[in-house]
Amino acid sequence: MQAAAATAYAVPSPARSGGDCRRRRRDELGYFLGRSSSSRSLQWQRRRCRLPLPVLALDAAQAFDYEARASSLMDQSARLKIAVVGFGNFGQFLARTFVKQGHTVLAHSRTDHSAIARDIGCSDFFVDPHDLCESHPDVVLFCTSILSLRSVIASLPLHRLRRSTLVADVLSVKEFPRQALLRAMPPDFDILCTHPMFGPESGRAGWAGLPFVFERVRVADSPPDRRLRCDRFLDIFRQEGCRMVEMSCAEHDRCAAETQFVTHTVGRMLAKLELESRPINTKGYETLLQLVDNTCKDSFDLYNGLFMYNKNSTELLDRMEVAFDSLRKELFGRLHVILRDQLFGDHHPDDP
Repeated sequence: MQAAAATAYAVPSPARSGGDCRRRRRDELGYFLGRSSSSRSLQWQRRRCRLPLPVLALDAAQAFDYEARASSLMDQSARLKIAVVGFGNFGQFLARTFVKQGHTVLAHSRTDHSAIARDIGCSDFFVDPHDLCESHPDVVLFCTSILSLRSVIASLPLHRLRRSTLVADVLSVKEFPRQALLRAMPPDFDILCTHPMFGPESGRAGWAGLPFVFERVRVADSPPDRRLRCDRFLDIFRQEGCRMVEMSCAEHDRCAAETQFVTHTVGRMLAKLELESRPINTKGYETLLQLVDNTCKDSFDLYNGLFMYNKNSTELLDRMEVAFDSLRKELFGRLHVILRDQLFGDHHPDDP
């Protein structure tokens, strides 16, 4: 009993003054050694036994521990689990940056790219879409071709995903995937349409200054973490220095018909001429050869998709044809004047 009591009284109450503590420690020591016989000291000891003992822990968390833990939790919450659906060249290109920024990347494709996924640092590669959806990604990112989007969406067991999943796409046209996602996705899913207007070639040296177009088609405001998750996904491209351009899908397609479809059309038309590098290349000619090389590296399915799934492309192709005919008529019209002057001089037989 005395040993237990000694343990209980080993720590003085912090509510007492320093003099009281020293005096009581002397009384305690005398009491336990049998040297104190004062009734006052014995009464104090009995009262002291009924007081709660202060707990001292050397491993208690300090203020900086809480800050460090909070920072760690924030870092973890900022990381997303992103499912890249369509793990071709462009999907692999984006996945490298996702992994570099610390996000968890799950890859899915009909073709087995598991070895490439491991080299990039993806957490897993799935051939079976059921296994992918059962992993419950935060974001499902469609990196498919334009022509295959509908069939890929139909192949996914959407009921195995969480009801609050964010779905996004990176297709080169925007009205078509917007409508396809709105029709196919459950009403609780968030939808974000994006277009990184660069690729593995143009973005090889970095994404700084390159345009990234997006529209928050359907992102719930409540609970607030839904909008925060969407912003965290967009932050991936902000952190890489992209020029963030928020615009509607319809406006994107109107602009892209000129900035993208014309570029691909001119490049592929020049490719039909089978142009080659010459010893007397000009800078302009080398630019055209580079254009042919860049556009023809993309699949014809991409070019076909830019035409079929952007209603503005048909009108633009007609305008290009009219412009070419107008230019040709202007050239032949000038040629006709020159030939007439050479044949008849300044006086034409029909002139008076």
